[in-house]
Formats: sequence, C-alpha cells, structure tokens
Amino acid sequence: MVPKLSKGSMMQKAGSLAFIVGVIIAVLAGFWQLTVGVTSLLIVMGLLVGFLNVTSSESRGFLFTTLVLVVVGNMGGEVLGKVQVIGLILQNVLNAIVIFVIPATIIVAFREIYSYAHNS
Repeated sequence: MVPKLSKGSMMQKAGSLAFIVGVIIAVLAGFWQLTVGVTSLLIVMGLLVGFLNVTSSESRGFLFTTLVLVVVGNMGGEVLGKVQVIGLILQNVLNAIVIFVIPATIIVAFREIYSYAHNS
C-alpha cells in the first residue's frame, strides 16, 4: 500500500525538487550563453523555491547565505572570468546560480518583513 502524502508534504517535495532542478539547470546553463528562456526558467524555479522550500525557521540563514552568494557571485565572477580556458564557464555558472537564487531571496525577505510587521 502506498502511503498518502499530505498537502504540506507534497509542497515540500515540490520545493525540494524545484531547488535541485534549479541548481542543475543553473550549472548546466553556465556552459553556454544564457538565453531569455533559460533565464526565465531560472527565475520561475527561484520563485518556487522561495515560496515552497524555505520555512520561516530557515529564513535568516537562507537570507545570509544568499547575501554571501550574491556578493561573491558579483565580485568573484569577474575575477573567475579572467582565468584562461575555464574562467568564462565558471563566471557563467556563478551568474546563472545568482539568477536562480535572487527571486527566492526576494520572496523570503518579503515574508520576513511581513512577519516583523505582523508581530509588532
């Protein structure tokens, strides 16, 4: 007999799947020039992760981690781009990951702001 999944459990699995697929797409996309379609897909996947995968207890850690990732992605990507042969690929991968993470970060940040406003 197959156990029945609750709505919350299904949403959590969908969020986890969105995260895994988003990271894979971001890494693979780094090997080519980003197109509008791939960029849009990364943004949608990031939104899904923000809505479905990050709980309120994980928000602060997630926001700090993504802040570091975005800063390193912007500053380090330029440095990596100067490395011969693989540098441009690493820069593109980092850029694609940042494109994926930013929408999730915005959703989680808005949820935190709402939580602060609602509780005060």
